[in-house]
Amino acid sequence: MFAGPTATILNTPDLVTSNKARVRHGLPPRPSHFDVLRPQRLAAPATLYIEAFSAHPLEQDAAGLYAPPDGWLDKDGTFHHERPFDDATPVYVVELDPADGLYPLPYMGRQADGSAWEETSTAPFAPPGAARQTFYPDARRLYEEIDRFGLGDHGTPVELGSIADFDFFRAAPSGGYTTGPESERLGQDFFVYYPYHLQSEPGLAHLAQATNQVQAVLATGDYAGVQWLEGSPTVDETLYWLGLMVDTTVPLVGHAAQRRHQSLSADGDRNVVDGVKFIASGVALDERGEDRVGSCVIVDELVYAARDVTKVDARPGGYEVTGGHGGVVADLGGYGPPQLTYLPARRHTHHSELRLTVLPERVVGVVGTLGTGVSLVDVVTKDADGLVPAAMPHVSITKYSRYAATGAGTDCPPVADEEVEILARIDANLANTPLAGFVCEGMSPFGMADPTRNAALSVALFAGMPVVRTGRGNTGGMAYRTDPTFISGNNLTATKARMLLMAALLKLGALPPAADPFHPTLVERAATEQVVARYQALFDTH
Repeated sequence: MFAGPTATILNTPDLVTSNKARVRHGLPPRPSHFDVLRPQRLAAPATLYIEAFSAHPLEQDAAGLYAPPDGWLDKDGTFHHERPFDDATPVYVVELDPADGLYPLPYMGRQADGSAWEETSTAPFAPPGAARQTFYPDARRLYEEIDRFGLGDHGTPVELGSIADFDFFRAAPSGGYTTGPESERLGQDFFVYYPYHLQSEPGLAHLAQATNQVQAVLATGDYAGVQWLEGSPTVDETLYWLGLMVDTTVPLVGHAAQRRHQSLSADGDRNVVDGVKFIASGVALDERGEDRVGSCVIVDELVYAARDVTKVDARPGGYEVTGGHGGVVADLGGYGPPQLTYLPARRHTHHSELRLTVLPERVVGVVGTLGTGVSLVDVVTKDADGLVPAAMPHVSITKYSRYAATGAGTDCPPVADEEVEILARIDANLANTPLAGFVCEGMSPFGMADPTRNAALSVALFAGMPVVRTGRGNTGGMAYRTDPTFISGNNLTATKARMLLMAALLKLGALPPAADPFHPTLVERAATEQVVARYQALFDTH
């Protein structure tokens, strides 16, 4: 189990001081009638009396089916083994022990100055040092709470621990330990989106490190599968990347949540349980015991191919199939076992031509400027630890929209210089990132943009940076090839095409640069087309 960044599935509501604590310390109570109970640990054993037949409104109606209670309480609260009078309260006696685990209890914490906690920070927009964290540092506590409080469909415990053994890893976690000798730093070691003013995002180096960690863990051969937790807007991208890069024969599944853990109608817990059910069932394995499905995202009781799903809304059922060619590879089966609905045709994991174990240790990149010329440079992309974080490719997404070009008519031919953003990005790439490329989210289905943008992207091509064309949004058709110097993104979304192009750059390196990227010769164009054809083969099969 890997904890990823900005994961709502690992996020919890703010810890707000209960009315029990407010009354105890003379603080103004909140207007709510009930205290919200939060999972906490007992410090000492306690004896409780539970009113019999209070677990369901119709439990008393079936009292004749029950054994006698443990005793009765009179009006003074005194316990009796025999009923002292007719209207005494029947009770069960239970001994609660710290060893039992978590219990739902009122939250009694207050701020250091004695005031009540009303939100996560000591005050609105407080700096990190004056804010608590709401994300769990890994999934260990999440699984404990699922096992402790999760209720199966037939009233029995979920008991994940009876299905499998779990190890917990922090790949690019959402929560971090900020005190002690190994203190971690927000935005460098862990990545949150809440409190919102403290939002942080992982970079390409973190993706490389996480990929290396997943590969190293699975290389031990000790695991039947991987569960990855991440924020719902991006979990599909990371899982698609892992499915391209990680050489493994076990299932890779990702989970997210639309609502925070412990909140009303939280969906993350069920997604985790469904993921364990899917992996443990073996339905994803072929006759050799090897994964045949590839990386998946399991949400809302459906198993999506990571390549072919995206989040479109924050409401229930907010995930949709992309590309118009399948997407749902399995159904969780309700009360029954999971069932496969189709097998993806694309290469993945142990069949991927981009998996870590077969990538070269070095490729060629490009450096220079558009003004003085572009040259090739050797880039070390892989070492004994896996991907070299500093060598990770930079792929930008540019989006086509009509009425954006400044030129008009045949008297105003396209001028690449008008696309200042693309040209600036090309120069920045040549200065800082030898492995780089672009994805153009153009018109559907061809992926083309306006002539001016196309001209600027051609400059990128002949400066050594491959360019992928995809359709806008959730394209149901293929982005057909209309120019052999551009890569067709097929039916990939722009974000998925970006991940695949990053992986392809690590395998194939930069395109051969032209002496003048603005005016390539026919020979230079032919050389570029040859390398682009190798890129296209990867996009056609992954």
